[in-house]
Amino acid sequence: MMHACARNMAVTGCLMVAVGLIGCTATTPVATVQIDASRQLSPANARQDADNGVCWYDARELLVEGKGWTDTETFYDRLPGRAKETVTETVWTRSRHASGVCVRFATDSRSIRANWTVTSPSLAMEHMPASGMSGLDLYVRHNGRWRWLATGMPTQQSNQAILAKDLPPGSREYVLYLPLYNGTESLEIGVDADALLAKPAPRPANRAKPVVFYGTSITHGGCASRPGMSYPAILGRWLDLPVIALGFSGSGKMEPAMADLLAEIDAAAYVLDCLPNMQADMVTERVEPFVHKLRAVRPACPIILVENITYQNSFLVAHTYSRSTRSNQALDAAYQRMKKAGVERLYYLPGDRLLGDDGEATVDGTHPTDLGFLRIAQAIEPVLRSALD
Repeated sequence: MMHACARNMAVTGCLMVAVGLIGCTATTPVATVQIDASRQLSPANARQDADNGVCWYDARELLVEGKGWTDTETFYDRLPGRAKETVTETVWTRSRHASGVCVRFATDSRSIRANWTVTSPSLAMEHMPASGMSGLDLYVRHNGRWRWLATGMPTQQSNQAILAKDLPPGSREYVLYLPLYNGTESLEIGVDADALLAKPAPRPANRAKPVVFYGTSITHGGCASRPGMSYPAILGRWLDLPVIALGFSGSGKMEPAMADLLAEIDAAAYVLDCLPNMQADMVTERVEPFVHKLRAVRPACPIILVENITYQNSFLVAHTYSRSTRSNQALDAAYQRMKKAGVERLYYLPGDRLLGDDGEATVDGTHPTDLGFLRIAQAIEPVLRSALD
C-alpha cells in the first residue's frame, strides 16, 4: 500500500491540471504555483499523526530565510556561534531570538498546522503580547502579493495549532514568521496526509541577496502584535526580497565587532537604524568607523543611515526632544563628512518621517505598534528602493 503522505507524489503533474480544471469557480481560486517534484520533501521523513490525518515535517528541511550564517549554535539563532566571544553579552543573548527568521514553503494542503517550542517560558511582556513575542505568523501569496492568513497564538512553551483549514483546492506559496522576542527550539509544519509539501522555487539571482537591517529593539520587533508586522518583515514582503533583521533590544550600538559580522553578509543593502540606543557622543565616535568597515569589504553595497525616531512626548517634554535632536545632528554631521570624503552609495533617512506626527503610533512613546511599524516601513521603502535601483 502506498504511504499516506506519499499518495500524491506520483501524480504531481496530474494534480496541477486537475486543480486548474475542477477548482475554477467564482469562489475557489485555481492553483497559483506549480510544485516542483525535485523540491518536494520526502514523506519518509515526516512524523505521522494517523488519528488526525496529518504529516509533520521539520521546518529546517524547507527554505529558511532571515539567517545570515549557517554556523550558529542552534539552528534558529541569528549570529554565528563564534560571535559569543566578540559581541556584548546582551547582544549575544538577544541574538538567540528568532526575529526576522521565516520559513517559505509550497503546499496543496487544505489545512496547515504548526507545532513549535520556544526557549523561554516568558511568553509576553507588559507592553508586548505573546502573539508577537512568542507566536507565529502565516502569510500566503495571493494574486501576486503577500496576504496575512493566520497567527499561531502561544499559551505555553510548546504549542500546537491549526493555522488554517478548509482552504480551497490549489497549490500556494506560504511564508511563516517565527517569534520576535523568544528563541525557537523546534518547529514542525503539519499538512494533510495526502498533500504535497515542498520548497518554493528559488528566488532569481537578481533578488537573492538579503537586505540587512541592524538596530535596536525597534528593528528587533518591539512591540509588534505579531511577527509579520515588524518593519523588516513588512519591507521584505513589499520588495519581495529576503531580509535579515539584526535588531538587539537596548544594544544596537555599532560596536566594531558588529561591523565585522555584518560585512560577512553579501547584502543587497544595509539599513543602519541604531540611534535610539546611541547618544550623540557615541554617534560621533562610532558611525564613521562602522561605515568605513562595511565599505572596505562591500565597496558597492548601498548603506542607509536612519535617524532616531521622534519620541512621541517630545512636543511637550524637553529632554526627549533634545535627546533625539542631538543624536540626529551628530548623525547628519557624520553623513556629511563621509559624503565629502567620497563615500559612495550612502543614503540618509530623516527621523521625522518614521512615526508620523499624531502621537498614535507607539505603545509607550518609543516602541511602535503595528501602525508605527507600518509607518516606518512606508518611510524606509522609497529610500531603500532608490538605493537598490
